[in-house]
Amino acid sequence: MNPFGDVEEISLLEAFEHAHEIVRISGELPTQDVAILRLMLAVMYAVYQREDLNGNILKLESARDALDRWRELWQRSSFNMNQISSYLKRYEDRFFLIHHERPFYQVNFSNGTSYKTSKLIGELSESSNKPRLFPIRTGTGQNSINYSEAARWLLYLNSYDDTSSKPTRDSSQKLPSVGVGWLGKLGLIYATGTNLFETLMMNFVLLDHNEMPFENGQACWELKAVHSKERVEIPMPNNPLELLTLQSRRLLLSREAGNIVGYKLLGGDFFPKENAFIEQMTVWRKDEKTSEFIPKRHDPSKALWRDYATLISKGDKDGKPGIVRWVSLLQKENLLPSHVLSFQTAGIKYGDKDFFVDDVFEDSISMNSHLLADLHREWNNRIGEILIKTDKCILELGNFAINLLKSAGDSDENNYKGASANVRKKAYFVLDGPFRQWLKSIDPDCDDLEIKNNEWLGKMRHIILNIGEEYILNADEKSFVGKSIIVRNRIVSSMKNNAISWFELFKYEVNRIISGE
Repeated sequence: MNPFGDVEEISLLEAFEHAHEIVRISGELPTQDVAILRLMLAVMYAVYQREDLNGNILKLESARDALDRWRELWQRSSFNMNQISSYLKRYEDRFFLIHHERPFYQVNFSNGTSYKTSKLIGELSESSNKPRLFPIRTGTGQNSINYSEAARWLLYLNSYDDTSSKPTRDSSQKLPSVGVGWLGKLGLIYATGTNLFETLMMNFVLLDHNEMPFENGQACWELKAVHSKERVEIPMPNNPLELLTLQSRRLLLSREAGNIVGYKLLGGDFFPKENAFIEQMTVWRKDEKTSEFIPKRHDPSKALWRDYATLISKGDKDGKPGIVRWVSLLQKENLLPSHVLSFQTAGIKYGDKDFFVDDVFEDSISMNSHLLADLHREWNNRIGEILIKTDKCILELGNFAINLLKSAGDSDENNYKGASANVRKKAYFVLDGPFRQWLKSIDPDCDDLEIKNNEWLGKMRHIILNIGEEYILNADEKSFVGKSIIVRNRIVSSMKNNAISWFELFKYEVNRIISGE
């Protein structure tokens, strides 16, 4: 992308060469962008984890070594193209999309399930027997694509493929399920900078969750022989190179007249996702029964800021996303400038049993980078607390909507649930922009914690009560008269079961929550 915001198609080498001038990767889908970002990160590990910035072989032995190398590269503000170009040219033939022996990210095989290009294109993601009624693309655009676009979708499919593919029919034994592609299993999150160089650098994590350098590994294109067996459970990777180039699927593109017209697919490599802390780009949840950490998929209906405590203020180091832990360490080491920091998510909502792609979504959250410093932990704890209060106030708004229906004589439980869900959804929507602006405005080095805390609570209270007032204005006339009802085996008279009484109770509960009573 050039400075004027236009999108340009460039090579992998050009992306590295101009990373400091490119705003961001801008492919067909945000999930595709992440797959490409991780490919570029794999190249960075292959080069800078093994060599110093002068090209000398020098392994990272300690946390200090890793941070010093990161600092030196960050201060250069661009990549040493001699190193990157030299490395990529060493494996140049393995980056050819069409190759007689080692096609890029593919395996030469004769079996497997055959699909048309419309299943390869993530914007369409059609099944073979259920095409979309209103596809985004029509005509030849969904039947064949050029090599460069096919390469992008190849990375995407390997990362996010659904579970619809079947094992080969001639398998002599029952094969395990590999699940969706690795990235489809995650609550994926990554840091973004002001340009592609900064984004790559902030996600270039050089220390594991114990703050030790990672083991050296091999990218899939560095292997002497490609992995070709179907549905293979492998040991959990202990290095970024193996993880970032994991072959979740065995793929082989089909071409015709210089275009890609389809592909063949088999299940590939997989490993258990529990406690897979080698993965830096995911949100985690702790299983209460087993105490194991499992990637927590994003809920597309829930804005990222509502999970602030999970992302930022969580005390358990294993429960915090690796990328957040890493950026926090960079902040602690004074390696990042004081500026607004953004985290981005990109995810897929799958259909029944992950059998098909239902939706693709993205979200982001921005804040002052100093909020990640240990010095300001109290700020993050307080933000987590006020979000809990916000949730409680919105829950009271939902209860108020139910009580309005009751006062009008409605006794349908489904109507209660619908009214509560609708008003809560509206509240989160209206609060979305103000909260993002408020969070972004915080400067923990200059602002007073109590003042900023009260600023949000006051703003939130005003918005919530306004929504409540809107509901009163549009309430059924019967709700103002009220009707005697039975609540918990006690009769509530019509004088108390009317819109005005319920609104007064609603205001009381909101004020009580905000004051912490």
